[in-house]
Amino acid sequence: MNFKYLLYLCLFCFFKLNAQSVIKSPDGKVKVFLSVSNGMPLYRISYNEKTFLENSPLGLKTNVGDFTTGLILKTDSAQNKLEETYQLPNIKQSTVHYTANEALFSFRKENKDAIDIVFRVSNNNVAFKYKIYPQNESRSCVVQEEVSGFLLPEGTTTFLCPQSKPMTGFARTAPSYETSYTLDAPMGKNGIGEGYTFPCLFKVNNNGWVLISETGVDSGYCGSRLIGHDKGLYTIGFPMTGENNGNGTTAPGIPLMGETPWRTITIGETLAPIVATTIPFDLVKPKYEASKAYQYTKGSWSWIMKMDGNTTFPVQKQYIDFSASMGYQTILIDALWDTQIGKDKIAELAAYGAGKGVGLYLWYNSNGYWNDAPQGPRGMMDNSIIRQKEMAWMKSIGVKGIKVDFFGGDKQVTMKLYEDILKDANDFGLMVIFHGCTLPRGWERMYPNFAASEAVLASENLHFGQGSCDNEAANASIHTFIRNTVGSMDFGGSALNKFYNSENIPNKGSKRMTSDVFALATAVLFQSGVQHFALAPNNLTDAPAWAVNFMKEVPTTWDEVRYLEGYPGKFVVLARRKGTKWYIAGINAQKETLKLKIKLPMIDSGTTLQYYSDDEKLNGKAESVKLKKNQEIEIKIPCNGGVLLVS
Repeated sequence: MNFKYLLYLCLFCFFKLNAQSVIKSPDGKVKVFLSVSNGMPLYRISYNEKTFLENSPLGLKTNVGDFTTGLILKTDSAQNKLEETYQLPNIKQSTVHYTANEALFSFRKENKDAIDIVFRVSNNNVAFKYKIYPQNESRSCVVQEEVSGFLLPEGTTTFLCPQSKPMTGFARTAPSYETSYTLDAPMGKNGIGEGYTFPCLFKVNNNGWVLISETGVDSGYCGSRLIGHDKGLYTIGFPMTGENNGNGTTAPGIPLMGETPWRTITIGETLAPIVATTIPFDLVKPKYEASKAYQYTKGSWSWIMKMDGNTTFPVQKQYIDFSASMGYQTILIDALWDTQIGKDKIAELAAYGAGKGVGLYLWYNSNGYWNDAPQGPRGMMDNSIIRQKEMAWMKSIGVKGIKVDFFGGDKQVTMKLYEDILKDANDFGLMVIFHGCTLPRGWERMYPNFAASEAVLASENLHFGQGSCDNEAANASIHTFIRNTVGSMDFGGSALNKFYNSENIPNKGSKRMTSDVFALATAVLFQSGVQHFALAPNNLTDAPAWAVNFMKEVPTTWDEVRYLEGYPGKFVVLARRKGTKWYIAGINAQKETLKLKIKLPMIDSGTTLQYYSDDEKLNGKAESVKLKKNQEIEIKIPCNGGVLLVS
């Protein structure tokens, strides 16, 4: 063998081992570079030739093999173009046309097939997951650690929600994704020591934004979080040992061959792709067929103003009348109905509501061995035999759905409970809202009877403390860019009471600091296919007629969403379309009055718009304006105020 041939062979091997494979988005703007360094797969991401993620690690450690080192890439995968049009009636965009390029990279270790890494790259989105091959005689494994990382460039700032410590909070029900965000904070921290809940937003200097999350989590895996490290590195973290009162494993088990959920990364030079992304739903499929045509509805809810003591027959009957007067299709009967109303009277309420076109949602405690929440009904949702019997009773009296509360964990055993509740509920034609719970991860498409999840500091906190009311505008301006981008959000807001108490009595309880127009705007900004608003029967006489009338007609499902302006924690202006009608909503949390010129190219010039606005004292009004020839309109939003434009 001559010297030149040896040199050529060495150079070929060198470049083969260090070569980069590139996967591009259909528009060519997103590029993912995959390489192998010392047996570890790495990837980095650019958008418009600017780096958004530096070389970041990939790989898994399992009890059948360590697939983080010693890996050899077999061959570059041929890239496949994927294209699908699907219906998404309950979140963000009713018809989705998804196109992406997919590449599968197969790795061997010690002369055996080890793992595949699958990438899908669509415009503004990157997703990846792992496939694990059987090892020797093993046909199952435990994934002990996932080293998947996200290395953000130096100077990136963070907009993150710290993971709470397990078995803390009310009745030891945490974690439930209900801690406060830190905004524009430097990297290098790890929350309060336990990482961060998904989704996680980053501002990459002046280049743009990155949103990191996951989707496709079901009974076959655990929910994950993001762990912060030094120098801009964040990695996947599994649930904490103490979750679920210490019961259940933190590491997921899967069959072999088996797959992990998708890790998702959304990239934009502005926040527009973050707000509009459908990546959580693009990557998943329905897990079962709907047992009926489910309705996405508006409803009322006594608990937020009247609390536990008013979960009584007369008050709930009053709220059925109130929902009927608003044209709403449901009411939510909250905790303690089992002892304060009873099943016979619930059946009577269901019949009374049916006569007025109003159905019931019933609250349940998730129960089990995982927390101390005392509210009833207890002992119904954690046992399949009892649960199915209870759901059969609900079906027999015409109940529309359930709200199940107090989960407090992301372990695989808890993910199985979510799925089991959903599947059983579908068998009996019931929709499901989860509360005190985890983030939905593609569930709007996976489970046809899934309505919404809380997983946010929701409206109940406005009742419980003035501090939450003081910070309402700042918190509300966050969710459009982070929490609500990836899934339905059961917030229970849009209150028109000035005070959070049963009869709207002045100086009793916490005081709402935001305007009525603000309350209406959040009905557009916050999305959930099923909404139970924080309105009360007294609002029919003590709130402005224009406000009540808007809340009668505002949709809960939408055909399209567009980002117009905003910054997390400061302000947001967003547009949603229902049919041919556009709703433009804005709120402002800054001390200074926000003045903006908004371009509305989707609305014809000369169109008469219904315009809801606030003066500097937060007095609202409704008037008609015509859109100018340049399709531009100037808006002003005072601190704690809002704006609405309806075509």
